[in-house]
Amino acid sequence: MLSFIMPRQTKMDKKIIISATAAIVMAISGHPHAAGQSPWISNDTLAHNLVWEDKLYRQVEFLSDSLCGGRATGSAGGNEAAFWIIRNFRESGLMSPGPGYGRHIYSGEGTVGHNIIGMIPGSLKTLCDSYIVVGAHYDHLGILAGKMYPGADSNASGTAALVTLARMFTSMKTLGKTYGRNIIFVAFDGQCMNLSGSYSFWRMIEDGDLEDPVTGETVTKDRISLMVNIDQIGCTLSPLASGRKDYMIMLGNDSLKKEDRNKIGQCNLFYGTGLEISHSYYGSKDFTRIFYTLSDQKVFIENGVPAVLFTSGITMNNNKTYDTADTLDYEILRKRIILIFHWIEKML
Repeated sequence: MLSFIMPRQTKMDKKIIISATAAIVMAISGHPHAAGQSPWISNDTLAHNLVWEDKLYRQVEFLSDSLCGGRATGSAGGNEAAFWIIRNFRESGLMSPGPGYGRHIYSGEGTVGHNIIGMIPGSLKTLCDSYIVVGAHYDHLGILAGKMYPGADSNASGTAALVTLARMFTSMKTLGKTYGRNIIFVAFDGQCMNLSGSYSFWRMIEDGDLEDPVTGETVTKDRISLMVNIDQIGCTLSPLASGRKDYMIMLGNDSLKKEDRNKIGQCNLFYGTGLEISHSYYGSKDFTRIFYTLSDQKVFIENGVPAVLFTSGITMNNNKTYDTADTLDYEILRKRIILIFHWIEKML
């Protein structure tokens, strides 16, 4: 919230304040008559202030705590994590595509999990018929042989990023921002069980069971223009060749239209995140190909949907009992979330 504290305001002061406020509102809403306005000018400070390191730490700490018990699909701890995500989606103002945010998934051997789904309409005045899916899996290994696997980086980090992005976009919508596409946020369950959550979500689309909460129309697969997956994005323990810790890996950039392939670099420069970006998995073509199809973007790729994966890479903590909240770098995680937010904005 912006406030002006001026004890003795002259008429001229008030005119200046009104003009400044109007300019800010026009910039936020993308008003076409804002002087010299371009799609690259936005309310950076307001969006960035919704992401802070202590909050990210507390979110990852909760998801990797003993209450969530490693978040195995179908477990009590997994359900705790699902309820936490639902509360965050509801508090953020995401619309549910049906009577609730949760959808059952069946991961085999009688295991039942839950995908959590929420939507943001691009605009209520001019309805959009295109959708971007933003996802992250929240499940992990759970408790094996009496030992808990916290999964802080894998993938409490991506889940924290997902709920933060949802809050950023809904807040911008509240301030009058409009977009050319709708956003579907999905917290996938069952990633550790053969990607059963993302495949279940795709079957939901194929079966005509996903409805737009604004129009009531079925979201068909031809209307999905892009899938964005966030998987393991909190660590700085596997830097690129330069050794810098402020890096991020973005796989699948080549699946985008040519005019969109430079947008991540432009956002990185324009919004001051200054991360080192790699479009390969540590320079290896084979590993890039393998890792690009290992996570929940796989089913979208198989069905011809452009898809990108944001990650900070596999570390020696992966699938270990010491993948805890204290091992992540929240300053860099914050920068990564801010960059992803602005990049998605430009893709809408």
